[in-house]
Amino acid sequence: MRRSIASILTVAVLLGAPSGALAQEKVSLAGGEATRIVIAPPQTELARIIKAGLSAAYVSANRESRAYLQAQQLYYFYGARHFEPLWLTQGETGEIAFSSNAEKIIAVFKKSELEGFRPSDYLTPDLDVAAAGADPAKLAALETAFSASAVRYAQDAYGGRVAPTEVSRLWTIAPRKINEADMLMKLAASGDPDRILLDLSPKHREFLQLRAALARFVDGSVVDAAVVIPDGPLLKPGMKDPRVALLRQRLNLAGPEIPETAGTAAAVDIIYDNALVEAVKAFQESLGLTVDGVTGPATVAALNGGSATTWDDIVANMERWRWTPEDLGKFYVQVNIPEFKLAIMDGDRTHYTTRVVVGTPKNQTPVFSDEIEHIVVNPYWNVPSSIATNEIAPRLAANPGYLAGQNMEVLHGGKVVNAAAIDWSTANIRNFHIRQRPGTGNALGRIKFLFPNQHDVYLHDTPSKSLFQRSFRAYSHGCVRVQNPMDFAGALLAFEPKLTVASLEGMFGSTERWVNMETHIPVHITYFTLRVDQDGTIRSYGDVYGHNKRLISLLGE
Repeated sequence: MRRSIASILTVAVLLGAPSGALAQEKVSLAGGEATRIVIAPPQTELARIIKAGLSAAYVSANRESRAYLQAQQLYYFYGARHFEPLWLTQGETGEIAFSSNAEKIIAVFKKSELEGFRPSDYLTPDLDVAAAGADPAKLAALETAFSASAVRYAQDAYGGRVAPTEVSRLWTIAPRKINEADMLMKLAASGDPDRILLDLSPKHREFLQLRAALARFVDGSVVDAAVVIPDGPLLKPGMKDPRVALLRQRLNLAGPEIPETAGTAAAVDIIYDNALVEAVKAFQESLGLTVDGVTGPATVAALNGGSATTWDDIVANMERWRWTPEDLGKFYVQVNIPEFKLAIMDGDRTHYTTRVVVGTPKNQTPVFSDEIEHIVVNPYWNVPSSIATNEIAPRLAANPGYLAGQNMEVLHGGKVVNAAAIDWSTANIRNFHIRQRPGTGNALGRIKFLFPNQHDVYLHDTPSKSLFQRSFRAYSHGCVRVQNPMDFAGALLAFEPKLTVASLEGMFGSTERWVNMETHIPVHITYFTLRVDQDGTIRSYGDVYGHNKRLISLLGE
Protein backbone atom coordinates (compact mmCIF):
# COMPACT_ATOMS: atom_id res chain seq x y z
CA MET A 1 0.00 0.00 0.00
CA ARG A 2 1.40 3.37 -1.04
CA ARG A 3 1.68 6.14 1.53
CA SER A 4 1.17 9.78 0.54
CA ILE A 5 3.99 11.95 1.84
CA ALA A 6 1.80 14.99 1.15
CA SER A 7 -1.15 13.84 3.26
CA ILE A 8 0.94 12.65 6.20
CA LEU A 9 2.95 15.85 6.36
CA THR A 10 -0.11 18.05 5.88
CA VAL A 11 -1.69 16.51 8.99
CA ALA A 12 1.57 16.94 10.89
CA VAL A 13 1.78 20.60 9.95
CA LEU A 14 -1.86 21.26 10.89
CA LEU A 15 -1.36 19.59 14.27
CA GLY A 16 2.13 20.76 15.14
CA ALA A 17 2.75 24.09 13.38
CA PRO A 18 1.25 27.48 14.16
CA SER A 19 -2.15 28.06 12.51
CA GLY A 20 -2.39 29.52 9.02
CA ALA A 21 -0.63 28.79 5.76
CA LEU A 22 2.54 30.47 7.04
CA ALA A 23 3.98 29.83 10.50
CA GLN A 24 3.77 33.19 12.27
CA GLU A 25 4.02 34.54 15.79
CA LYS A 26 3.42 37.88 17.43
CA VAL A 27 6.46 39.54 19.01
CA SER A 28 7.07 42.81 20.87
CA LEU A 29 9.34 45.24 19.09
CA ALA A 30 10.26 48.76 20.29
CA GLY A 31 7.16 48.92 22.44
CA GLY A 32 4.87 47.70 19.64
CA GLU A 33 3.65 44.41 18.26
CA ALA A 34 4.97 42.85 15.05
CA THR A 35 4.49 39.60 13.16
CA ARG A 36 7.50 37.35 12.71
CA ILE A 37 7.64 34.57 10.13
CA VAL A 38 8.76 31.31 11.72
CA ILE A 39 10.85 29.03 9.50
CA ALA A 40 10.82 25.48 10.85
CA PRO A 41 14.19 23.68 10.48
CA PRO A 42 14.37 20.80 7.98
CA GLN A 43 14.41 17.34 9.56
CA THR A 44 15.34 15.13 6.62
CA GLU A 45 18.01 15.23 3.95
CA LEU A 46 15.41 15.82 1.22
CA ALA A 47 13.95 18.70 3.23
CA ARG A 48 17.41 20.24 3.65
CA ILE A 49 17.97 20.06 -0.09
CA ILE A 50 14.54 21.64 -0.75
CA LYS A 51 15.41 24.47 1.63
CA ALA A 52 18.74 25.12 -0.08
CA GLY A 53 17.10 25.22 -3.52
CA LEU A 54 14.31 27.56 -2.42
CA SER A 55 16.76 29.84 -0.62
CA ALA A 56 18.96 30.13 -3.69
CA ALA A 57 15.98 31.00 -5.92
CA TYR A 58 14.73 33.54 -3.38
CA VAL A 59 18.08 35.33 -3.02
CA SER A 60 18.97 35.38 -6.73
CA ALA A 61 15.64 36.65 -8.10
CA ASN A 62 15.11 40.29 -9.08
CA ARG A 63 13.24 41.91 -6.18
CA GLU A 64 10.87 43.69 -8.61
CA SER A 65 9.94 40.52 -10.49
CA ARG A 66 7.12 38.04 -10.18
CA ALA A 67 9.76 35.31 -9.77
CA TYR A 68 10.97 36.96 -6.56
CA LEU A 69 7.50 37.09 -5.01
CA GLN A 70 6.85 33.51 -6.04
CA ALA A 71 10.18 32.32 -4.59
CA GLN A 72 9.49 34.21 -1.36
CA GLN A 73 6.03 32.69 -0.96
CA LEU A 74 7.33 29.19 -1.64
CA TYR A 75 10.19 29.61 0.82
CA TYR A 76 7.84 30.80 3.58
CA PHE A 77 5.30 28.09 2.80
CA TYR A 78 7.74 25.19 2.85
CA GLY A 79 9.51 26.74 5.83
CA ALA A 80 6.30 26.44 7.85
CA ARG A 81 6.26 22.70 7.15
CA HIS A 82 9.95 21.87 7.78
CA PHE A 83 10.52 22.01 3.98
CA GLU A 84 8.92 18.57 3.52
CA PRO A 85 7.41 17.64 0.08
CA LEU A 86 3.76 17.95 -0.97
CA TRP A 87 3.53 16.32 -4.39
CA LEU A 88 5.52 13.12 -4.14
CA THR A 89 4.57 9.71 -2.80
CA GLN A 90 6.82 6.88 -1.76
CA GLY A 91 5.88 3.24 -2.16
CA GLU A 92 6.69 0.53 0.35
CA THR A 93 9.69 -0.48 -1.75
CA GLY A 94 10.93 3.10 -1.84
CA GLU A 95 9.95 4.13 -5.36
CA ILE A 96 8.98 7.80 -5.80
CA ALA A 97 6.04 9.00 -7.92
CA PHE A 98 3.60 11.89 -8.18
CA SER A 99 0.73 11.81 -5.69
CA SER A 100 -2.85 11.38 -6.91
CA ASN A 101 -3.44 15.09 -6.24
CA ALA A 102 -0.45 15.96 -8.39
CA GLU A 103 -1.79 13.77 -11.20
CA LYS A 104 -5.15 15.60 -11.11
CA ILE A 105 -3.37 18.92 -11.37
CA ILE A 106 -1.26 17.65 -14.26
CA ALA A 107 -4.51 16.79 -16.08
CA VAL A 108 -5.58 20.44 -15.68
CA PHE A 109 -2.25 21.59 -17.10
CA LYS A 110 -2.67 19.34 -20.14
CA LYS A 111 -6.07 20.88 -20.96
CA SER A 112 -5.12 24.47 -20.14
CA GLU A 113 -5.42 25.43 -23.81
CA LEU A 114 -9.18 25.44 -23.20
CA GLU A 115 -8.61 28.35 -20.79
CA GLY A 116 -6.53 30.30 -23.29
CA PHE A 117 -3.24 29.19 -21.73
CA ARG A 118 -0.18 27.35 -23.02
CA PRO A 119 0.25 23.91 -21.44
CA SER A 120 4.03 24.30 -21.78
CA ASP A 121 3.93 27.17 -19.25
CA TYR A 122 3.00 24.64 -16.55
CA LEU A 123 4.20 21.27 -17.89
CA THR A 124 7.79 22.42 -17.78
CA PRO A 125 10.70 20.07 -18.58
CA ASP A 126 11.67 19.87 -14.90
CA LEU A 127 8.40 18.05 -14.03
CA ASP A 128 9.90 14.69 -14.97
CA VAL A 129 9.63 12.25 -12.09
CA ALA A 130 11.33 9.47 -14.05
CA ALA A 131 14.37 11.64 -14.72
CA ALA A 132 14.62 12.53 -11.04
CA GLY A 133 14.94 8.86 -10.06
CA ALA A 134 16.08 8.58 -6.45
CA ASP A 135 18.44 11.54 -6.60
CA PRO A 136 17.57 13.76 -3.58
CA ALA A 137 18.63 16.97 -5.33
CA LYS A 138 16.52 16.19 -8.39
CA LEU A 139 13.55 15.19 -6.25
CA ALA A 140 13.82 18.45 -4.33
CA ALA A 141 13.91 20.42 -7.58
CA LEU A 142 10.95 18.42 -8.88
CA GLU A 143 8.90 19.12 -5.76
CA THR A 144 9.48 22.86 -5.79
CA ALA A 145 9.00 23.08 -9.57
CA PHE A 146 5.60 21.43 -9.26
CA SER A 147 4.52 23.84 -6.52
CA ALA A 148 5.68 26.75 -8.68
CA SER A 149 3.65 25.45 -11.66
CA ALA A 150 0.53 24.95 -9.53
CA VAL A 151 0.81 28.48 -8.10
CA ARG A 152 1.52 29.94 -11.55
CA TYR A 153 -1.58 28.32 -13.01
CA ALA A 154 -3.73 29.45 -10.08
CA GLN A 155 -2.56 33.06 -10.42
CA ASP A 156 -2.96 33.05 -14.21
CA ALA A 157 -6.50 31.69 -13.93
CA TYR A 158 -7.52 34.12 -11.20
CA GLY A 159 -5.80 37.35 -12.22
CA GLY A 160 -4.34 36.84 -15.69
CA ARG A 161 -0.89 36.24 -17.12
CA VAL A 162 -0.03 39.87 -17.90
CA ALA A 163 -0.10 42.90 -15.61
CA PRO A 164 -2.56 45.51 -17.02
CA THR A 165 0.04 48.27 -16.71
CA GLU A 166 2.27 46.36 -19.17
CA VAL A 167 -0.37 47.11 -21.80
CA SER A 168 -0.71 50.76 -20.80
CA ARG A 169 0.15 52.90 -17.80
CA LEU A 170 -3.42 54.22 -18.09
CA TRP A 171 -4.83 50.80 -17.15
CA THR A 172 -5.03 51.42 -13.42
CA ILE A 173 -6.61 48.11 -12.57
CA ALA A 174 -5.53 46.38 -9.37
CA PRO A 175 -4.71 42.82 -10.49
CA ARG A 176 -6.45 40.15 -8.47
CA LYS A 177 -3.92 38.16 -6.46
CA ILE A 178 -4.20 34.78 -4.83
CA ASN A 179 -2.55 33.99 -1.51
CA GLU A 180 -0.02 31.54 -2.88
CA ALA A 181 0.72 29.76 0.39
CA ASP A 182 -2.99 29.36 1.17
CA MET A 183 -3.57 28.05 -2.35
CA LEU A 184 -0.88 25.40 -1.96
CA MET A 185 -2.38 24.30 1.34
CA LYS A 186 -5.87 24.07 -0.18
CA LEU A 187 -4.60 22.07 -3.15
CA ALA A 188 -2.67 19.68 -0.92
CA ALA A 189 -5.55 19.15 1.53
CA SER A 190 -8.32 18.77 -1.07
CA GLY A 191 -9.37 15.56 -2.74
CA ASP A 192 -10.28 17.59 -5.85
CA PRO A 193 -7.44 20.06 -6.45
CA ASP A 194 -8.33 20.14 -10.14
CA ARG A 195 -11.76 21.62 -9.30
CA ILE A 196 -10.13 24.28 -7.13
CA LEU A 197 -7.93 25.40 -10.02
CA LEU A 198 -10.73 25.36 -12.60
CA ASP A 199 -13.04 27.34 -10.32
CA LEU A 200 -10.58 30.24 -10.20
CA SER A 201 -11.55 31.50 -13.67
CA PRO A 202 -14.10 34.35 -14.01
CA LYS A 203 -17.80 33.55 -13.82
CA HIS A 204 -18.91 36.45 -16.03
CA ARG A 205 -21.28 35.35 -18.78
CA GLU A 206 -19.20 36.80 -21.62
CA PHE A 207 -16.02 35.13 -20.36
CA LEU A 208 -17.77 31.75 -20.26
CA GLN A 209 -19.09 32.23 -23.79
CA LEU A 210 -15.68 33.24 -25.10
CA ARG A 211 -14.23 30.14 -23.46
CA ALA A 212 -16.87 28.04 -25.21
CA ALA A 213 -15.89 29.67 -28.51
CA LEU A 214 -12.25 28.83 -27.82
CA ALA A 215 -13.19 25.18 -27.30
CA ARG A 216 -14.47 25.11 -30.88
CA PHE A 217 -10.94 25.86 -32.06
CA VAL A 218 -9.58 22.99 -30.02
CA ASP A 219 -12.08 20.47 -31.37
CA GLY A 220 -11.44 21.66 -34.93
CA SER A 221 -14.92 23.00 -35.69
CA VAL A 222 -13.51 26.50 -36.28
CA VAL A 223 -10.53 27.48 -38.40
CA ASP A 224 -8.57 30.64 -37.55
CA ALA A 225 -8.09 32.51 -40.81
CA ALA A 226 -8.28 36.23 -40.17
CA VAL A 227 -8.06 38.61 -43.13
CA VAL A 228 -6.53 42.03 -42.45
CA ILE A 229 -7.65 45.07 -44.47
CA PRO A 230 -4.78 47.60 -44.85
CA ASP A 231 -5.33 51.26 -44.05
CA GLY A 232 -5.91 53.60 -46.97
CA PRO A 233 -8.30 56.17 -48.43
CA LEU A 234 -12.07 55.82 -48.09
CA LEU A 235 -13.49 53.04 -50.24
CA LYS A 236 -16.64 54.29 -51.99
CA PRO A 237 -18.98 52.77 -54.59
CA GLY A 238 -17.39 52.64 -58.03
CA MET A 239 -13.79 53.05 -56.83
CA LYS A 240 -10.98 50.72 -57.84
CA ASP A 241 -8.60 49.60 -55.10
CA PRO A 242 -6.48 46.45 -54.55
CA ARG A 243 -8.03 46.16 -51.05
CA VAL A 244 -11.40 45.33 -52.61
CA ALA A 245 -10.29 41.71 -53.10
CA LEU A 246 -9.37 41.41 -49.41
CA LEU A 247 -12.63 43.09 -48.41
CA ARG A 248 -14.62 40.54 -50.40
CA GLN A 249 -12.61 37.73 -48.80
CA ARG A 250 -13.20 39.15 -45.30
CA LEU A 251 -16.96 39.38 -45.91
CA ASN A 252 -17.16 35.98 -47.66
CA LEU A 253 -18.37 37.58 -50.86
CA ALA A 254 -17.48 36.16 -54.26
CA GLY A 255 -16.43 38.70 -56.87
CA PRO A 256 -16.49 38.62 -60.67
CA GLU A 257 -13.30 37.87 -62.51
CA ILE A 258 -11.97 39.96 -65.37
CA PRO A 259 -11.78 37.65 -68.40
CA GLU A 260 -8.28 36.80 -69.49
CA THR A 261 -7.02 38.32 -72.67
CA ALA A 262 -4.37 37.07 -74.99
CA GLY A 263 -1.21 36.34 -73.08
CA THR A 264 -2.62 37.32 -69.66
CA ALA A 265 -4.24 35.36 -66.88
CA ALA A 266 -7.67 36.20 -65.45
CA ALA A 267 -7.54 38.95 -62.79
CA VAL A 268 -9.72 39.63 -59.78
CA ASP A 269 -12.13 42.53 -60.20
CA ILE A 270 -11.09 45.34 -57.82
CA ILE A 271 -14.13 47.55 -58.43
CA TYR A 272 -16.12 48.48 -55.30
CA ASP A 273 -19.42 47.29 -56.75
CA ASN A 274 -23.00 47.34 -55.45
CA ALA A 275 -22.84 43.79 -54.10
CA LEU A 276 -19.86 44.76 -51.94
CA VAL A 277 -21.59 47.96 -50.82
CA GLU A 278 -24.57 45.91 -49.55
CA ALA A 279 -22.26 43.45 -47.75
CA VAL A 280 -20.44 46.33 -46.05
CA LYS A 281 -23.79 47.87 -45.02
CA ALA A 282 -24.87 44.58 -43.45
CA PHE A 283 -21.59 44.40 -41.52
CA GLN A 284 -21.92 48.00 -40.34
CA GLU A 285 -25.49 47.44 -39.20
CA SER A 286 -24.50 44.35 -37.22
CA LEU A 287 -22.06 46.42 -35.15
CA GLY A 288 -24.13 49.57 -34.74
CA LEU A 289 -21.87 51.57 -37.08
CA THR A 290 -23.13 54.25 -39.44
CA VAL A 291 -24.71 52.28 -42.28
CA ASP A 292 -23.45 54.03 -45.42
CA GLY A 293 -21.66 51.26 -47.34
CA VAL A 294 -18.43 53.30 -47.27
CA THR A 295 -15.36 51.56 -45.88
CA GLY A 296 -13.67 54.21 -43.75
CA PRO A 297 -11.38 54.08 -40.69
CA ALA A 298 -14.08 52.87 -38.25
CA THR A 299 -15.27 50.10 -40.57
CA VAL A 300 -11.69 49.01 -41.33
CA ALA A 301 -10.92 48.98 -37.60
CA ALA A 302 -14.00 46.86 -36.92
CA LEU A 303 -13.13 44.48 -39.76
CA ASN A 304 -9.59 44.16 -38.40
CA GLY A 305 -10.89 43.62 -34.91
CA GLY A 306 -10.95 40.09 -36.19
CA SER A 307 -13.74 37.93 -37.37
CA ALA A 308 -15.35 36.58 -34.22
CA THR A 309 -13.31 33.44 -34.71
CA THR A 310 -9.75 34.68 -34.22
CA TRP A 311 -7.98 32.62 -31.56
CA ASP A 312 -5.64 35.39 -30.43
CA ASP A 313 -8.48 37.92 -30.10
CA ILE A 314 -10.56 35.55 -27.99
CA VAL A 315 -7.62 34.76 -25.70
CA ALA A 316 -6.75 38.47 -25.29
CA ASN A 317 -10.33 39.38 -24.41
CA MET A 318 -10.52 36.47 -21.95
CA GLU A 319 -7.36 37.83 -20.33
CA ARG A 320 -9.00 41.23 -19.90
CA TRP A 321 -12.03 39.58 -18.28
CA ARG A 322 -9.60 38.09 -15.73
CA TRP A 323 -8.66 41.68 -14.82
CA THR A 324 -12.29 42.69 -14.35
CA PRO A 325 -13.75 42.86 -10.82
CA GLU A 326 -15.49 39.65 -9.79
CA ASP A 327 -18.52 41.65 -8.69
CA LEU A 328 -19.42 44.37 -11.20
CA GLY A 329 -22.42 45.38 -9.11
CA LYS A 330 -26.06 44.50 -9.65
CA PHE A 331 -26.71 47.91 -11.22
CA TYR A 332 -23.71 49.45 -12.93
CA VAL A 333 -22.42 51.59 -15.80
CA GLN A 334 -20.04 50.21 -18.42
CA VAL A 335 -18.25 52.31 -21.00
CA ASN A 336 -16.60 50.05 -23.58
CA ILE A 337 -14.06 52.12 -25.50
CA PRO A 338 -13.81 50.07 -28.75
CA GLU A 339 -17.63 50.14 -29.08
CA PHE A 340 -17.86 53.89 -28.39
CA LYS A 341 -20.82 52.87 -26.26
CA LEU A 342 -22.16 53.31 -22.74
CA ALA A 343 -24.56 50.86 -21.12
CA ILE A 344 -26.31 50.79 -17.78
CA MET A 345 -26.63 47.15 -16.78
CA ASP A 346 -29.16 45.70 -14.36
CA GLY A 347 -27.60 42.31 -13.75
CA ASP A 348 -27.23 40.79 -17.22
CA ARG A 349 -30.02 42.95 -18.66
CA THR A 350 -29.30 46.18 -20.52
CA HIS A 351 -31.22 48.92 -18.71
CA TYR A 352 -30.07 51.78 -20.97
CA THR A 353 -27.54 52.42 -23.73
CA THR A 354 -26.23 55.39 -25.69
CA ARG A 355 -23.33 56.47 -27.87
CA VAL A 356 -20.22 58.09 -26.43
CA VAL A 357 -17.14 59.93 -27.64
CA VAL A 358 -13.89 58.76 -26.04
CA GLY A 359 -10.30 60.02 -26.02
CA THR A 360 -8.18 60.22 -29.12
CA PRO A 361 -5.35 57.70 -29.61
CA LYS A 362 -3.05 60.52 -28.42
CA ASN A 363 -5.25 61.41 -25.40
CA GLN A 364 -6.54 57.99 -24.46
CA THR A 365 -9.42 57.34 -22.10
CA PRO A 366 -8.00 55.27 -19.21
CA VAL A 367 -9.30 51.86 -18.18
CA PHE A 368 -10.38 51.42 -14.55
CA SER A 369 -13.36 50.94 -12.20
CA ASP A 370 -14.87 53.41 -9.74
CA GLU A 371 -18.24 54.70 -8.47
CA ILE A 372 -20.36 57.63 -9.65
CA GLU A 373 -20.86 59.78 -6.56
CA HIS A 374 -21.86 63.26 -7.78
CA ILE A 375 -23.82 64.97 -10.53
CA VAL A 376 -22.79 68.52 -11.36
CA VAL A 377 -25.26 70.81 -13.13
CA ASN A 378 -23.95 73.90 -14.99
CA PRO A 379 -20.36 72.75 -14.50
CA TYR A 380 -17.26 74.84 -14.82
CA TRP A 381 -14.72 73.28 -17.14
CA ASN A 382 -11.40 73.29 -15.31
CA VAL A 383 -8.92 73.28 -18.17
CA PRO A 384 -6.22 70.61 -17.72
CA SER A 385 -2.69 72.01 -17.60
CA SER A 386 -1.70 70.07 -20.73
CA ILE A 387 -4.46 71.76 -22.75
CA ALA A 388 -3.67 75.14 -21.22
CA THR A 389 0.02 74.78 -22.11
CA ASN A 390 -0.26 73.24 -25.56
CA GLU A 391 -3.44 74.81 -26.93
CA ILE A 392 -4.46 77.92 -24.99
CA ALA A 393 -1.05 79.52 -24.27
CA PRO A 394 -0.14 80.04 -27.97
CA ARG A 395 -3.55 81.62 -28.64
CA LEU A 396 -3.21 83.93 -25.62
CA ALA A 397 0.20 85.11 -26.74
CA ALA A 398 -1.28 86.08 -30.10
CA ASN A 399 -4.54 87.46 -28.70
CA PRO A 400 -4.81 88.51 -25.01
CA GLY A 401 -8.58 88.70 -25.42
CA TYR A 402 -8.88 85.05 -26.45
CA LEU A 403 -10.18 83.83 -23.07
CA ALA A 404 -12.99 86.39 -22.94
CA GLY A 405 -14.22 85.18 -26.32
CA GLN A 406 -14.34 81.61 -24.98
CA ASN A 407 -16.23 82.57 -21.79
CA MET A 408 -13.13 81.61 -19.81
CA GLU A 409 -11.52 83.18 -16.76
CA VAL A 410 -8.13 83.04 -15.07
CA LEU A 411 -7.52 82.34 -11.38
CA HIS A 412 -4.37 83.03 -9.44
CA GLY A 413 -4.11 82.19 -5.77
CA GLY A 414 -7.73 81.05 -5.87
CA LYS A 415 -9.01 84.44 -7.07
CA VAL A 416 -10.22 85.54 -10.52
CA VAL A 417 -7.75 87.98 -12.15
CA ASN A 418 -7.89 90.13 -15.28
CA ALA A 419 -6.45 87.98 -18.08
CA ALA A 420 -6.04 90.96 -20.40
CA ALA A 421 -3.70 92.65 -17.91
CA ILE A 422 -1.21 89.76 -17.98
CA ASP A 423 1.73 89.73 -20.40
CA TRP A 424 1.23 86.22 -21.76
CA SER A 425 4.37 86.44 -23.87
CA THR A 426 6.43 86.12 -20.68
CA ALA A 427 4.01 84.67 -18.10
CA ASN A 428 4.09 80.94 -17.40
CA ILE A 429 0.54 79.71 -17.87
CA ARG A 430 1.22 76.83 -15.47
CA ASN A 431 1.19 79.36 -12.63
CA PHE A 432 -2.47 80.09 -13.34
CA HIS A 433 -5.71 78.11 -13.32
CA ILE A 434 -8.02 78.49 -16.31
CA ARG A 435 -11.66 77.53 -16.31
CA GLN A 436 -14.63 77.99 -18.59
CA ARG A 437 -17.75 79.46 -17.02
CA PRO A 438 -21.08 77.60 -17.14
CA GLY A 439 -23.09 78.28 -20.26
CA THR A 440 -24.46 76.84 -23.49
CA GLY A 441 -21.01 76.81 -25.07
CA ASN A 442 -19.24 75.17 -22.12
CA ALA A 443 -17.11 72.21 -23.23
CA LEU A 444 -18.87 70.01 -20.64
CA GLY A 445 -22.36 71.07 -21.69
CA ARG A 446 -24.97 71.36 -18.97
CA ILE A 447 -24.17 68.36 -16.80
CA LYS A 448 -21.35 66.02 -15.77
CA PHE A 449 -21.19 62.81 -13.75
CA LEU A 450 -18.28 62.47 -11.35
CA PHE A 451 -16.45 59.42 -10.04
CA PRO A 452 -13.33 60.94 -8.39
CA ASN A 453 -10.23 59.22 -9.75
CA GLN A 454 -6.53 59.75 -10.30
CA HIS A 455 -7.03 60.45 -14.01
CA ASP A 456 -9.54 63.26 -13.46
CA VAL A 457 -11.85 61.87 -16.13
CA TYR A 458 -15.63 61.77 -15.99
CA LEU A 459 -18.80 61.47 -18.07
CA HIS A 460 -20.29 64.68 -19.42
CA ASP A 461 -22.56 66.49 -21.84
CA THR A 462 -21.10 68.34 -24.83
CA PRO A 463 -22.21 71.09 -27.23
CA SER A 464 -20.48 69.21 -30.09
CA LYS A 465 -23.35 66.87 -30.96
CA SER A 466 -22.36 66.18 -34.57
CA LEU A 467 -19.55 63.78 -33.58
CA PHE A 468 -22.08 61.27 -32.28
CA GLN A 469 -23.24 60.63 -35.83
CA ARG A 470 -19.82 59.29 -36.81
CA SER A 471 -18.88 55.64 -36.59
CA PHE A 472 -15.39 56.36 -35.28
CA ARG A 473 -15.78 58.46 -32.13
CA ALA A 474 -12.36 58.93 -30.52
CA TYR A 475 -12.09 62.71 -30.42
CA SER A 476 -11.99 63.86 -26.76
CA HIS A 477 -9.04 64.73 -24.52
CA GLY A 478 -9.75 61.61 -22.42
CA CYS A 479 -13.11 62.23 -20.75
CA VAL A 480 -16.23 60.48 -22.04
CA ARG A 481 -18.87 62.57 -23.79
CA VAL A 482 -22.42 61.20 -23.55
CA GLN A 483 -24.82 61.62 -26.47
CA ASN A 484 -28.04 61.91 -24.45
CA PRO A 485 -26.92 63.00 -20.98
CA MET A 486 -30.36 63.78 -19.56
CA ASP A 487 -31.75 60.44 -20.73
CA PHE A 488 -28.69 58.82 -19.17
CA ALA A 489 -29.33 60.76 -15.95
CA GLY A 490 -32.92 59.52 -15.87
CA ALA A 491 -31.81 55.92 -16.22
CA LEU A 492 -29.00 56.38 -13.68
CA LEU A 493 -31.36 57.75 -11.02
CA ALA A 494 -33.36 54.53 -10.71
CA PHE A 495 -32.38 54.29 -7.03
CA GLU A 496 -32.45 58.00 -6.20
CA PRO A 497 -36.03 58.67 -4.97
CA LYS A 498 -35.26 62.31 -4.10
CA LEU A 499 -33.73 63.16 -7.47
CA THR A 500 -35.33 63.30 -10.92
CA VAL A 501 -34.47 64.59 -14.37
CA ALA A 502 -37.01 67.37 -13.83
CA SER A 503 -35.26 68.47 -10.63
CA LEU A 504 -31.90 68.48 -12.43
CA GLU A 505 -33.31 70.50 -15.32
CA GLY A 506 -34.77 72.92 -12.80
CA MET A 507 -31.19 73.75 -11.77
CA PHE A 508 -30.13 74.82 -15.29
CA GLY A 509 -28.65 78.30 -15.25
CA SER A 510 -25.35 80.09 -14.79
CA THR A 511 -24.45 78.80 -11.32
CA GLU A 512 -22.62 75.51 -10.79
CA ARG A 513 -24.72 73.13 -8.64
CA TRP A 514 -23.47 69.91 -7.04
CA VAL A 515 -25.76 66.99 -6.22
CA ASN A 516 -24.49 64.13 -4.05
CA MET A 517 -25.98 60.75 -4.93
CA GLU A 518 -27.29 58.70 -2.02
CA THR A 519 -26.53 55.49 -3.90
CA HIS A 520 -23.10 55.31 -5.53
CA ILE A 521 -23.24 53.52 -8.88
CA PRO A 522 -20.27 51.36 -9.97
CA VAL A 523 -18.75 52.48 -13.26
CA HIS A 524 -16.38 50.34 -15.30
CA ILE A 525 -14.42 51.76 -18.23
CA THR A 526 -13.40 48.72 -20.25
CA TYR A 527 -11.59 47.76 -23.44
CA PHE A 528 -13.20 44.70 -25.02
CA THR A 529 -12.78 44.27 -28.76
CA LEU A 530 -15.10 41.24 -28.66
CA ARG A 531 -18.56 41.35 -27.09
CA VAL A 532 -20.89 38.38 -26.74
CA ASP A 533 -24.67 38.68 -27.07
CA GLN A 534 -27.03 36.65 -24.89
CA ASP A 535 -27.48 34.16 -27.76
CA GLY A 536 -23.72 33.64 -28.05
CA THR A 537 -23.17 35.83 -31.12
CA ILE A 538 -19.68 37.36 -30.95
CA ARG A 539 -19.25 40.89 -32.28
CA SER A 540 -15.87 42.38 -33.18
CA TYR A 541 -14.83 46.01 -32.68
CA GLY A 542 -11.78 47.96 -33.74
CA ASP A 543 -8.60 48.12 -31.67
CA VAL A 544 -8.80 51.92 -31.45
CA TYR A 545 -5.72 52.35 -29.20
CA GLY A 546 -3.79 49.25 -30.27
CA HIS A 547 -4.18 47.72 -26.79
CA ASN A 548 -5.47 44.41 -28.13
CA LYS A 549 -2.50 44.04 -30.47
CA ARG A 550 -0.12 44.91 -27.62
CA LEU A 551 -1.69 42.35 -25.29
CA ILE A 552 -1.58 39.62 -27.93
CA SER A 553 2.13 40.30 -28.30
CA LEU A 554 2.71 40.15 -24.53
CA LEU A 555 0.76 36.90 -24.21
CA GLY A 556 2.96 35.39 -26.89
CA GLU A 557 6.21 36.12 -25.06
